[in-house]
Amino acid sequence: MILQAGLGLASQKGLEGLSVGALAEATGLSKSGLFAHFGSREALQLAVLDEYHQRFAASVFLPALRQPRGVPRLAALFEGWVQRASAEVDAGCLYIGGAVEFDDRPGPVRDALVAMVQVWRSALQRAIQLAIEAGHLQPQADVAQWLFDLQGLILALHHDARFLRLPGTPDRALAGFNRLLEAGTTAAGRRVLKKRVMLTTTNAVAFQRNPP
Repeated sequence: MILQAGLGLASQKGLEGLSVGALAEATGLSKSGLFAHFGSREALQLAVLDEYHQRFAASVFLPALRQPRGVPRLAALFEGWVQRASAEVDAGCLYIGGAVEFDDRPGPVRDALVAMVQVWRSALQRAIQLAIEAGHLQPQADVAQWLFDLQGLILALHHDARFLRLPGTPDRALAGFNRLLEAGTTAAGRRVLKKRVMLTTTNAVAFQRNPP
């Protein structure tokens, strides 16, 4: 309950707006008790970040591991990311929002945030590399460029959906990903993709209404 309330506060006010006093008011618990539990505002911020990271992994990374290596797993990772970003349009993504808040502020919170984002980037890099090794992506595929393009699609989704409130942004992100696949897959990769049901508008909206 405490960390759930902390996530709620962080989504509304950012990590910088997260404090023991604000959490006490949101939960109805005593400020002294919460301070004894966390020890400092910084420790509270780190605990909330870790909780967010665990939830992100549970909803995006772990389900994708059930897919076969290659483009099925890569597609599952990106689709899960789109689902998560769609569900966070109102709440906001702590990875993206935290990067804005702490990009030029050294310290433990920034270090933890960078480490968490790097874990996710490493998972995507590994999935792209495995898709190349499986013969699903072109052998000359640039892993760093693929990663950059996927990150760019999610940032565009977040910007257009959260800031501009434009409709249909998850579909545009998925369309962008599909264009990357069309340009970068081999014949073997295309055969594998034909057997797989890709994310649709319908189940993306269902996820947005019922996020994990």
